[in-house]
Amino acid sequence: MSPAVVDRVAQRIAEHAGFHDLAEIDIILHGGEPLLAGPELISHVVRAVRGAVDPGTRVNVSIQTNAIQLDEAYLRLFDRLGVRIGVSLDGDEEAQDRHRRFANGKGSHALVSESLRRLTEGPFHHLFSGLLCTIDIRNDPIRTYEALLAFDPPAIDFLLPHGNWSEPPPFRNPDSSATPYADWLIPIFDRWYGSATVHADVRLFSQIMRLLTGRGSQTEKVGLSPARMVVIETDGSIEQSDILKSSYHGAAATSLHLLRDPLDRAMVHPAIVARQIGDRALSPICRRCDIKSVCGGGLYAHRYRATTGFSEPSVYCPDLYRLITYIRDRFARDVARLRGTDEPLHPSNI
Repeated sequence: MSPAVVDRVAQRIAEHAGFHDLAEIDIILHGGEPLLAGPELISHVVRAVRGAVDPGTRVNVSIQTNAIQLDEAYLRLFDRLGVRIGVSLDGDEEAQDRHRRFANGKGSHALVSESLRRLTEGPFHHLFSGLLCTIDIRNDPIRTYEALLAFDPPAIDFLLPHGNWSEPPPFRNPDSSATPYADWLIPIFDRWYGSATVHADVRLFSQIMRLLTGRGSQTEKVGLSPARMVVIETDGSIEQSDILKSSYHGAAATSLHLLRDPLDRAMVHPAIVARQIGDRALSPICRRCDIKSVCGGGLYAHRYRATTGFSEPSVYCPDLYRLITYIRDRFARDVARLRGTDEPLHPSNI
């Protein structure tokens, strides 16, 4: 991103935050690998946005990195700037190095682990926001969970591999009722939920439990809460969530650009409006489902089919149903036992 585009980004963000009198905004520096932008550009982005917004608006900045280049100089910079750091790690050495390899075939686990120890075992631990782990069901779930916990993360995000009805994700047959991803996640849930000590917030589980108690979702993976983010590309284009790029070429595009358009114009873009209208955007199958308010149809990109667009249930529908009902039933039993009643779980009686 050029410095001129950065300055325009800052102006548009300030314009939007001021018009809506926002008390705080979240900026996520993402990629590709954002550390490749270099410390000067990253500093310019953070300082430009904070310098442009009204002093009454708090600007929370985080970065999502593979941590290969996360050296002490970067850590000192992020400490000065107040930038929180999320790291992508897929588990132990075998799990990480299956997919995240260098061009010469060498795995990245050793380097990422060294960076994580630098982040977590010294004076920079307060910058650590958590770990992002893409699920590969060939990896042992408990061993994967324990490998992540070894770095003392405040939070763990388990991500379902991107795919849809036209391009199914790995090991997910759209015509099958099998639940390989739920079967992988449930042992981790049992370990997490049954632990006497809360080691980390496993966001997928905590968000499902939050929804079960009648509160809104804070993630686009589950629930019916409106989508509350846009992506600003390096050339200044305004796009929808970059996850949509897994659906088809151009799926995230809006034709909006910061040089021409205020961010408010994205709020009335039809594709973004469709993600603000709750269960009215769901398929008929989802609208009839007993867990629709919790599942929310799953991640929007996972609903895509070439012939029908995004009007399908998630390609992970059986997995989501099994996982959510498993968590609901175990949670309900515990709530009923604590209350000394056999009443079913419902927001009004928790």
